Amino acid sequence: MRLQTEIVNGICPTCYHNGVLVSLFKNHYRCVTCGSDLEQKVNGQITYIPMGDPKTKIVFAEDHGPEKA
Repeated sequence: MRLQTEIVNGICPTCYHNGVLVSLFKNHYRCVTCGSDLEQKVNGQITYIPMGDPKTKIVFAEDHGPEKA
């Protein structure tokens, strides 16, 4: 798997904040303000549209508390 990271400034269509969008895959971004997943569309101008179901919560890692040695 090849990751292509990118950080851009843009306006999130979900929270309407002008902020930072982070990408790990080509044309797929996440708003660092609200956590919404976005897809970049280029059609004369760059726009970001929400991806998938906004009620879906993505968990990258679960916190199981302190580890015991």
